[in-house]
Amino acid sequence: MKTPKAESPIDLHASLVQRLGLAIADGQLAAHSLLRLDELEEQHGVSRSVVREAARVLSSKGMLASRRRFGTVVQPEEFWNLYDPEVIRWRLASSRRLEQLQSLNELRGAIEPQAARLAAERASWDAGSELVSLAARLWAAGQRGDQDEFLQLDVEFHAAVLKASGNAMFSQLQNLVAEVLTGRTEHGLMPHLPHHEALQLHVDVASAVQRGESGAAHAAMSRIVEQSTEEMGQIWSIHHHSDGAPQATGLANR
Repeated sequence: MKTPKAESPIDLHASLVQRLGLAIADGQLAAHSLLRLDELEEQHGVSRSVVREAARVLSSKGMLASRRRFGTVVQPEEFWNLYDPEVIRWRLASSRRLEQLQSLNELRGAIEPQAARLAAERASWDAGSELVSLAARLWAAGQRGDQDEFLQLDVEFHAAVLKASGNAMFSQLQNLVAEVLTGRTEHGLMPHLPHHEALQLHVDVASAVQRGESGAAHAAMSRIVEQSTEEMGQIWSIHHHSDGAPQATGLANR
């Protein structure tokens, strides 16, 4: 019988970063609380170097801070790098998931419709054709109920729109949008079969971009984000109401 392979320092470090990051995002490690490195060593069964490296990574994300003559302190949320993909992931995995999704969708609603408008004004014919092709493949995956392929194509579609806007700052938000799309699927806030309207709206965005119709592209993308917000809120409300929990607010009431 083979002896289980011991975790490498890299694996131990990554695991500790994930555990601490989620605990901070979920409020289990409260803002302004002091983290004692020796206690973390004992609690998680890791070396001091692993703890220090994990603290360094979380400090780079704004979640921890080293205070002279005091120690390592958990930072309030306003200091976190909320655009960091791991921070987004931890917030989506926390008990504050609904609040995070609402915040992210509000950001999407401010950025993606304008990106679609700019794409219609600036994108090349080839870029527009690529969007039309992605929308067609997205439609087919949605009709088949292939969630994995649908998610992959959905991420590609929205990244392509942001890139086609010609605005480099918009384009760099594609990782943030990818985390939203992935998170809603992983946490069961996406219908098994996408609604026909959602599939058609992606086609509408692509067609409008290809034809250079900026107003239509903006309107269709706005509706995509609105519908996503409505769907997530409805699913969240159904799940939590059926569990006897208070009915969700925020997204569910939009």
